[in-house]
Amino acid sequence: MTVLLAMIHAGLAAAWVGGMAYSLFVVQPKLKKYFAADPESREALTTVIAAGNRWKVLGLIAAIAVTGLGMLAIGHGHWWIHAIKGVLLLIATGIFWYVSWRHWPQRVFATAAELPVLQRRLVLLATTMLGLAGAAFALGVLAVHL
Repeated sequence: MTVLLAMIHAGLAAAWVGGMAYSLFVVQPKLKKYFAADPESREALTTVIAAGNRWKVLGLIAAIAVTGLGMLAIGHGHWWIHAIKGVLLLIATGIFWYVSWRHWPQRVFATAAELPVLQRRLVLLATTMLGLAGAAFALGVLAVHL
């Protein structure tokens, strides 16, 4: 049971980290390059790509949290590593909340002059979320080897 739960937990975390990395380092730069002459179309497509993902990501985060708590409950690894992972997950979730319910509405209704600042802010926020989730993932790997 422990191995199955650990595999599910790690797989979900890898999906979140991988999805963020792919978006940040592959999709977003390609959209920027492809739509260099037409930033309004870039923004429109970015909004279409992001639409409807909020609840999927929150479900993914919840599943990561539940499987992590399950592993903690059955005594998997060092509890303090899981506590640190939990804090990192909470901070990343807070940033995701901000992006979903504050940043995107600002971006959808932004003027063309406001968009570059909001786009740069999203890169910073997404990079921070990726760093937090990646650090939590790395701590999970470390916990197995302690």
